[in-house]
Formats: sequence, structure tokens, C-alpha cells
Amino acid sequence: MALLNGFFGVLLITGVLWDVFEAIVLPRRVTRRIRLTRLFYRSTWSPWWAIAHIIRKKKRRETFLGIYGPLSLLVLLTVWAASVIFGFALLHCAIGSKIGPVNNAGSLLTDLYYSGTTFFTLGLGDVTPLSAAARALTVIEASIGFGMLALVIGYLPVLYQAFSRREVNISMLDARAGTPPTAVELLRRHQEARSMPNLDHWLRDWEMWAADLMESHLSYPVLCFFRSQHDNQSWLAALSTVLDVCSLVMVGIDGVPKWQAQLTFKMARHALVDISQIFNTSPLQHDRSRMTDQELAQLRSQLLEREITLSDEPGDNKTLEDLRAMYEPYTKVLSRYLIMPLPDWVPKSRTSDNWQTSAWEIRSPAPDQPFQKCLLKQRPTPARVPAAFHKED
Repeated sequence: MALLNGFFGVLLITGVLWDVFEAIVLPRRVTRRIRLTRLFYRSTWSPWWAIAHIIRKKKRRETFLGIYGPLSLLVLLTVWAASVIFGFALLHCAIGSKIGPVNNAGSLLTDLYYSGTTFFTLGLGDVTPLSAAARALTVIEASIGFGMLALVIGYLPVLYQAFSRREVNISMLDARAGTPPTAVELLRRHQEARSMPNLDHWLRDWEMWAADLMESHLSYPVLCFFRSQHDNQSWLAALSTVLDVCSLVMVGIDGVPKWQAQLTFKMARHALVDISQIFNTSPLQHDRSRMTDQELAQLRSQLLEREITLSDEPGDNKTLEDLRAMYEPYTKVLSRYLIMPLPDWVPKSRTSDNWQTSAWEIRSPAPDQPFQKCLLKQRPTPARVPAAFHKED
């Protein structure tokens, strides 16, 4: 029995420490399926997901979902600490519980108490090690507890800095692409401001954002569960909108070069696919439900009304369809898994941006109200690469 306790104690401590190393220290995606962190998030997210679907009011549901990311992080840290404490208690039990106020054998409860005080380096002194092996375990556990505390102190600021970097561009997207963001609204506002040439620079910024998103969310997957500041915004909706804009530019929009759109599309899709692999979510079949042929005709009509010409040569619709098939199956499955709604291609009528709303105002101005007028015055991946990657600008 003592040998079995020692074996499970070493196994538990080693497994937890390796899991901590992979989750906090190792700056890359871990593909190993059997992991404590992976089991923890799968077992906790499933009931949280089910409860969220029962909540009917959108605001309450978003508040409930927004709690999960930070709360799960705190609970995971607690699970790590409790596992290490229990593992060392098993080791003390395996060597005969050589701890206590006097020179006699202790009990498992005493081992747990002593292991906990040692891990958190309390040093109360009411229970002490009574053998060389117990003293060695005490030193090792205190070192591990101190090291894990230092890792956590350094881990949380890095995590929230990555979250803040992600949210800055998402907040800026509100004024440029509406709320929720749409590709047509972004192009319309750039055209109204006579800023279509600057779209190339905007796409370059979002290429960098997508690269940072991939690096940070692969290293710290818990960030995927962190919700944005507003209920109608999310990192997935922003990424989907960027891919939509890139797809339209790659099909062909007068006055906008395609090269930067191609680079941003590749980077954004790379981030999307790699993040979807974190949760082992297979892409859904591309069913074209996000934009039908009728909605595509409406999209072209709205762009023409704003003097934006989307190429309509033979094969252009097929090229757009192929581009959509490269990322929409992944955005849809992540949208379903994370409960993050995807934006439409065409904005809905009578919507207001987040910057136009306030809890102290009875009504908010419509998008075309004086501010904008004043502003104007001053499926799985296809085997072949879509034609948009080969067309000349």
C-alpha cells in the first residue's frame, strides 16, 4: 500500500508540474490530448455551455459567459495547487507519515495539513518533519510552492496584456465597420470619407493583429473564452469581418490593390484554423447559409449605391465562394462552440454603433446623422487555390 501511495503521489506531482510548464512556460500549442488542463476545460465548459443556452436574455447570457474565462483560470490554479498538495501528502503517507508534534506516526489528515502549510510556505511549526525523508520532501514541496506562486504572479499580467492588445483593435473597429462589424459597412465608410486608398494600410494593421492573436491564443488558450467589453463584439466576429473584407478585395474592388488583402487573408485564416485545433473542433460543411445568392446581389447593389464597384466578371462569384469555403466552416464551428455570433455581410438597417449609445440617453442617433455628414465634409479548404490569389491588381 505504501508503494502504491508513493507511485500515485509521484505520478500526480509530475503530471501537474508538466501541465503547469505547458500551460504557462511553454510558448506554443500543445497537441497532446491527455492533459489535466484540457480535461478541466472540457469538463467545465460543457455544463457552462448548456446553462448558457437556457438563458434567454442576451445580456444575461453574455454576462454569464463572460464570467467563465477569468473564473476558470482561478479554479484551474486551485486545482493545480490542490493536486500538488495531495500528491505530497501521499508521499508522506508512503514513508510512514514521519511528521507530528511528537515522535510518533501521523495520519493522512495530518499529512494533508502539513503538505498544505508547506506548499504555501506558512511555517506554522505545530507539525514538523521527524525523519530525513520527511525533511527532504518538505524542502522540495516548499520550493515547488514558491516557484508556482512566482509563475502565477508573472502569468496573470502577461495574460491580461495579451487580452488588452486584442481588444484595442476590436474597439477601434466599431467606428470603422459598425456594430456589429460588417464588410459592406467598412467599405462604405471608407468610400464616404474618400479613404479607400487607406484600406491597404488598415489591412496591414489587421495582418499584425491576426498574427498577435494566433501567437497569444495558441500560447494561452484560455484567452479564447475571454469576452469583449461589449455584448455585440468579439474577437471571432472581428476576425470574420477582416476575412470578409479581404475576400471582397481579392475578388476585385476598383482602386484597392489585392496584394495586402492576400497577405492579411492568409494570416487571418492561419490564426483561425490553428485556434480551432485547440478545441479539436472539426470544420463544418460549407453550406453558403451566411450569404445566399440573393444576399450577394443585395451586397453588390449596396456597394454600387456608394460608388464601390465589385468585380462582376465570369467566375468572380465562384472565386468569392471558394474564398468563403476556406474560412467560414471554421468560423461557424467556433461560433457554435464559443457561443459568439458571427456578423452579417450586409449591415442591418437602423443600427447604432457602440460609441453612439449611452445609458443616460433616451435614443441614439442613427448612423447617418450629423456626425458622419460633418466628417464627410472635412467547408474544408478546397484543393485548389482560388483564382483571387492569381489575378493581377
